[in-house]
Amino acid sequence: QVQLVESGGGLVQAGDSLRLSCAASGLTFRTYVMGWFRQAPGKEREFVVAINGNGRITDYAGSVEGRSTISRDNAKNTVYLQMDSLKPEDTAVYYCAASQWGWGPRHDEDKYDYWGQGTQVTVSS
Repeated sequence: QVQLVESGGGLVQAGDSLRLSCAASGLTFRTYVMGWFRQAPGKEREFVVAINGNGRITDYAGSVEGRSTISRDNAKNTVYLQMDSLKPEDTAVYYCAASQWGWGPRHDEDKYDYWGQGTQVTVSS
């Protein structure tokens, strides 16, 4: 079956960096748009960033643009999220997700077929 397993979260201080990883199995990874979403306490889950199948096209939410970089290694079935200059408002559970719906609905979490279990990122001030 399909599995997405995130790792790399943790407790850091404001200004620090983290690299999240999401290892996928059970799917033809290169054919999926991969996205990262996050959910802060008391808030709805929100789109963070997406990358297309060949890794050449990316789309960032304004809240992380310029501070984050998404990449993927299709040989390793893994997508990465490098987050720099972290802020307390980045504190959330971060989820990776896989979509076969193409690039158009990349912001729509209902168009993602598979989800990881999430990894906690906590940024202290």
